[in-house]
Amino acid sequence: MPHTKAASAFTDLILETFRFNGRLLAAGDRLTKPLGLTSARWQVLGAIEGQSLSVAQIARKMGLARQNVQRLANELEKAQMVEYLPNPEHKLAKLVRLTERGRAAMQDLGQRQQRWANRTTATVSAAEIQAAVALLVKLRLRLESE
Repeated sequence: MPHTKAASAFTDLILETFRFNGRLLAAGDRLTKPLGLTSARWQVLGAIEGQSLSVAQIARKMGLARQNVQRLANELEKAQMVEYLPNPEHKLAKLVRLTERGRAAMQDLGQRQQRWANRTTATVSAAEIQAAVALLVKLRLRLESE
């Protein structure tokens, strides 16, 4: 059975999303490099910026593999960006929390990201971006329900 028009457009969206993701990761690596970080490490730091979480909770929140998050959290601990704390809800699954150094890095990255986002979206309207976000959310929720 051939693709419907919507399914064909969806396939195009998937391929463009893969390309876009690659560009986002490269841009993130450029933004984080002066701080000795990577996009992947930034993702983990961002997941715990508001609250301490276990490695498994970070993985679920960010849609990442638990083993990768564990590796990244260990690297961030060595860099003194995060620390492990006892978890009152689980004896073995420690909580990961930002250190002062981690909070300072996130503040710096927030400023860098803001300048980069302003430059990147200079020729695009907020309405266009909001429509794209709404579509991606709708499709993600559909995939999550399968």
